[in-house]
Amino acid sequence: MRDTTLYQHLLGLEEPWTVERVALDVQTQRVDVWVGHPRRHRWPCPECGTACSLYDHTPQRTWRHLDSCQFQTFLHARPPRVRCPDHGVRQVDLPWAEPRGRFTLLFESFAIRVLAQTTIEGACRILGISWDEAGGLLNRAVKRGLARKEPRLIRYLGVDEKAAGRGQSNYITVACDAEAGVVDDVMMGRSKASLDALTPEQREALEAVAIDMHEAYIQAVKGQFPDRWDEMIVFDRFHIMQHMTKAVDQVRREEHRRLMARDGESPLTGTRFMWLYGRERVPRRYWGVYYALRDSDLKTARAWAIKENLRRVWSYKREIWAMRYYRRWYYWATHSRLEPVKRVAKMVHGRLYGVMNYFRHRITNAMTEGLNSRLDAIWRKARGYRNKARGIGW
Repeated sequence: MRDTTLYQHLLGLEEPWTVERVALDVQTQRVDVWVGHPRRHRWPCPECGTACSLYDHTPQRTWRHLDSCQFQTFLHARPPRVRCPDHGVRQVDLPWAEPRGRFTLLFESFAIRVLAQTTIEGACRILGISWDEAGGLLNRAVKRGLARKEPRLIRYLGVDEKAAGRGQSNYITVACDAEAGVVDDVMMGRSKASLDALTPEQREALEAVAIDMHEAYIQAVKGQFPDRWDEMIVFDRFHIMQHMTKAVDQVRREEHRRLMARDGESPLTGTRFMWLYGRERVPRRYWGVYYALRDSDLKTARAWAIKENLRRVWSYKREIWAMRYYRRWYYWATHSRLEPVKRVAKMVHGRLYGVMNYFRHRITNAMTEGLNSRLDAIWRKARGYRNKARGIGW
């Protein structure tokens, strides 16, 4: 079998493409393959598929192909161009590579399998490519996967932010199916455009969105659902409790400084982390101090009790009973003379619609938080990424 015929089969080329020449360089362990076509062949326009006559060729290009044994293999060709009556001069689609690609599709398929089994650095050593070339392979693979992705109709959507670096501007937004725990979209930043990717069918099927109280996410829901946004938003109870926990910690710090300045000592010394736990999760090592301070007249103990009682709102089965309990809790919190607690209570009260919507939909961002934890594990395993786009798989 001639070498041109052999590589015709290895490359999987079909008419009108044929292998014209093969050159082997043993010293550099390299194989070069030149591909051509008949002169009078008519080519389909890449835009509309209309058969057109050859217009000209672009300069010769080179693509990296799968190795031939231990020899690196390169494909050479001059891509033809056609003049379409409707779209003008266009380069025809090549069967072995994507437009502007530097590798054949067969090489990219193999490289993706290698990258899936090892680190980028290890794959680069095996494949003989650079780090940036590996990043390009990954980006194109993700784009091909997203192009094949069909929009899913989602009943409950969870939207949450994820820190992607240092600073307030380094965030990404993760949107997932709050019932199935499947990522639907990942977007740069956290803005009111966070839900713009939803299709009309998805907007129609969506019943509720679980979010934190970040204003950008509220505006995102308002923009997509102007007539029913206040019925759809469910503020995630984890984030609400996070605000209350921070208020307790602020009360503790202020009281600790006051006691140290007045008495030179404070019973709050070393108890910072103890107040961050819920009642049933206080570690055994804190039990002695916890039971001694829990019922004391310290402001911190009172703030912690207010925080713990807020949790009971979500334990009710019916909204009407939860609302009755909440009103008593709100009066207690706003008359506690604890400014950090009062601020959080008023913030929650101003967005009470999103708290009470929980009793209609019964959703939280627990699924999204779980996916964020998996993203953290991936990022730690990768020892970070050079840029955010690569880190979220774009």
